[in-house]
Amino acid sequence: MSEIKFFNKWTAAGVKVDDPGLVKYITLDPKIMPKTGARYAGNRFHKSQTFIVERLASKLMSTGHKGKKHFISSGHNTGKKSKVLKIVERALGTAELKLKKNPLAVLVKAVENAAPREEVIAVEYGGARYPKAVEVSPQRRVDLALRYITQGAYVKSFNKKMTIENALAEEIISAAQSSGRSNAISKKRDLERQAASSK
Repeated sequence: MSEIKFFNKWTAAGVKVDDPGLVKYITLDPKIMPKTGARYAGNRFHKSQTFIVERLASKLMSTGHKGKKHFISSGHNTGKKSKVLKIVERALGTAELKLKKNPLAVLVKAVENAAPREEVIAVEYGGARYPKAVEVSPQRRVDLALRYITQGAYVKSFNKKMTIENALAEEIISAAQSSGRSNAISKKRDLERQAASSK
């Protein structure tokens, strides 16, 4: 039986998650077309059993909120999953050309590097609110990393000359290299800095 390749191009052979806390939460079982159609929705932790490339595509369709306001939207930011999967495929192809590595390994490294370990919550004592540093659960770490990567791609491409494919590829490559040019890495560092100062 021949090996399944996602997008019929790339294999997951040899790709592994180095961060022990995220091993159970980043799924590397490739699908030819990463589109399960919300088959597992409603099951607890269902998204952690979904292929990581599909989770990136789903996040691109709705990039989440920024500063409690609805984030910028465009023709790309729609419910057209086939359109978004083409964007992800082209972005991964660009990452492979630039780094000469399996793009799945690059994406996994980017998610690991961009996943924050601590964040700040507000605790209320007697009417006054205090910031408190807490550890981030592994599933939320992956969620936040994917959100920051997709929001970074939209910031770089929205109303700019850069296409969304190139912006996403650049964001993934920068995050994989832990570069400060990446929106996800700078957001993670800010979050961890705030958490360190409120201990």
